Amino acid sequence: MSHSSPNAQPFGTLLGYAPGNVPAYSSDYDSLEGMASRKRSSFRSYYDGIYMGYKWQCVEFARRWMYVNYGYIFDDVAMAYDIFDLRSVRDVHANTRLPLQAFTNGALIHPTPGCLLIWQEGGEFEDTGHVAIVTEVTPKFVRIAEQNVGHAPWPQDCDYARELKAEVTEDGEYWITCSYGDAEILGWMIQTDDTTYSEPNIDTDPALNVIKTAHALAPNSAKKSWLNMANLDEAAYVKAMNGHALTQVPEDQTRYFVLSNYAQTTLEHATNELHSLFMHATDYVLEHPELLAKFNLPHAVLPKIRQSWDNRLNQLITSRFDFALTPNGPKVYEYNCDSASCYMEAGKVQGKWAKHYGINEGEDAGFELFKELVRAWKQSHAKGLVHILRDDDDEEAYHALFMQDALDAAGLESKIIVGLTGLSWGQDGIIIDDQGHQVRWVWKTWSWETALDQIRAECEADHGVYEPKWRENAPLRLSDVLLRENIMVFEPLWTLIPSNKAILPVLWALFPNHPHLLNASFELTEQLQETGYVVKPIVGRCGANIALFDEKDTLLEETHGKFDSQDMIYQELCLLPCVDSYYSQVCTFTAAGVYAGAGMRVDKAKVINKDSDCMALRFINDKHFLSDY
Repeated sequence: MSHSSPNAQPFGTLLGYAPGNVPAYSSDYDSLEGMASRKRSSFRSYYDGIYMGYKWQCVEFARRWMYVNYGYIFDDVAMAYDIFDLRSVRDVHANTRLPLQAFTNGALIHPTPGCLLIWQEGGEFEDTGHVAIVTEVTPKFVRIAEQNVGHAPWPQDCDYARELKAEVTEDGEYWITCSYGDAEILGWMIQTDDTTYSEPNIDTDPALNVIKTAHALAPNSAKKSWLNMANLDEAAYVKAMNGHALTQVPEDQTRYFVLSNYAQTTLEHATNELHSLFMHATDYVLEHPELLAKFNLPHAVLPKIRQSWDNRLNQLITSRFDFALTPNGPKVYEYNCDSASCYMEAGKVQGKWAKHYGINEGEDAGFELFKELVRAWKQSHAKGLVHILRDDDDEEAYHALFMQDALDAAGLESKIIVGLTGLSWGQDGIIIDDQGHQVRWVWKTWSWETALDQIRAECEADHGVYEPKWRENAPLRLSDVLLRENIMVFEPLWTLIPSNKAILPVLWALFPNHPHLLNASFELTEQLQETGYVVKPIVGRCGANIALFDEKDTLLEETHGKFDSQDMIYQELCLLPCVDSYYSQVCTFTAAGVYAGAGMRVDKAKVINKDSDCMALRFINDKHFLSDY
C-alpha cells in the first residue's frame, strides 16, 4: 500500500475512469473506521462473477481493466512485482492461454497503450511492487491508469492518473523515469506472440526440474554433536531423533538433495499463487452451501467458521504445501494450513547439518524461514501472552519450542501448555492458566479436527451455534479452549476449509487445467481412470488411508489409518519422483501466506507418512546444477 497524498479520498471513492470506461477507486484503508470489524469477503472484488483481487489495490485494477477491455486476466500473484515473471494470460471465456511478453525498462520494444507497467519491490512500493496500465505513449512521457497510489482524484477530464517522464536513446532504447526517486520500474508486459527483445521465456530446460541427491564428506571434526544442546528446541529434537541426525538411516547421515535455482523460483511462485487460489476457493465454498456440505463439518460449527473467515484479523502465521516436482514443474498434492509439521527441520536443523558437514555450495532452502515467521508474528494482531498448545509428543515438543523462539524474537511473551495441563475455567467463563493469566491468544500444534471430534455428537443433536459451555467445576476440553469466543487461535478455524481434501475438486472446477493443480473430483471419472488416480480421505493426516491406482485400476500402494470412515475424493495419479530409491516430496512453507522456505521429505514407499525422513535441501546455481550433478 502506498502512502496517501494530501488530497487522498476515503476508501471506495471514485477517482476517475480509464479507457474502456473502467472506474478506479481509492484504496486508502487508513480512512476506514472500524476496518478490523469489516468482513474479509467485503474486500474481495468480483466482476462478472470472476475474482479480480482485493479492493482497491493495484493488481485488482489491472486485472479488471484487462478483462473489461480484452476478456483476459493474468494469474493470481502474491505481489505485484511477480507479474513480471508471468508469461501468459488466461482468456476467461475460451479458457485458453495467450502469450505475455516482458520487456525490461530500456528495451528496444517500446511500451504500447494497454500494456502493463511493473515496478520492483522497494522504496515507495516496499514489499509489494506496483502495476499500472499504460494509456498513452510518446517519446517524452507515458500516461498511466492505476489504483493504490496517493488515492487522489485523477486530473479533470483525463483518463489517466499520472504522467511519467520518458526518454528514447539514440539506439532506440525506451526508458521510463519513476516519479518516486526510491522506486524502480522493472519494465512492461505486452500480450503478443512476438518475442523479439523480450525477456527469456521461463519455460526452460526440463532438466532444471529434476531432483538430485549427493553425499557430504565426513566432517573434519570428530565431534558428533552438531546441534546446540543448550537450546531447548535443539535438545528436544535430539531426544526425538535419538541423536544428532536428520534421518534414522545410518548410511544416509551424509545424504542431501539439490534443486536448481530455476526450480526454487518456480516453487516460490507456485506457492504464492496457490495460496491465493486456495483462499479464493475457500471463499467460494463458504458462499455455496452445497459445496460446504461435502466437507463433512458439524453444522453447529459452520457459523463460527464463517465468522472466523470474515474476521480480517484471523490471518495465517504459517502453512505448508506438498509438491511432486515433475519435468513440467511442481504439482500440488494438498495444502496443510491447519497444523503442519517439519518447520524446525527446514528452518533450523538442515542448516546446522550443512554447516557441520561443510556444505557451502548453493543455498540452504530454509535459511529465511525463521526470520519470516518472526515477521509474521510481528504483523499479527497478537498482543500480550501467547499460549502454545501441544500434545504430549516428542515431535510436537520441539516444534512448539521452535515457534516459541520465533515469538520471543518477535517481542511476544509465550507459554507452552502440554495437553491442557494447568488450564481451567476462571470467573465469568474466561479460561486461565495455572498462574492466573487469561488465555487470549493461542498457537496450537493440535489439528482442528481433534476439537471437532470432541463435539460432533452434541453438535448433531443441537442445530444451534456451538458455544463451549462454562462448566466451572468440570475439566476443560480442547474444544472449550479453541472455540471460545474471546480466544483467537492460530492457525484460525477457517483453515479447516483449505486443509480439507474436499477443496481439491473445487479448485479443479474453478481453475481447470491449471499448471500446478492435479485433476480432482468427488467421483471417479473416466478421465481419472485413464491417467490413474489416488483415493484420499477428505480429512486425514500423515498420509493415512491413501490408495494409489494406475490406469489399469491396479492397486500400486495403500496406507492404513483411522480415517477410513471419511468421505473420499479422487485425484489424478502423479507419483513422486524416485531419486536413488527414495520417493522425494518437496515441501514449501509460508509465513503470512507468502513463500518462506522449503525442505524435502523422502521415503522408500510411494506415500509420505509421519515416519518419513526430512532431508537437507540445497538450491544450486543452474549452470552448476546441470554440469556437476
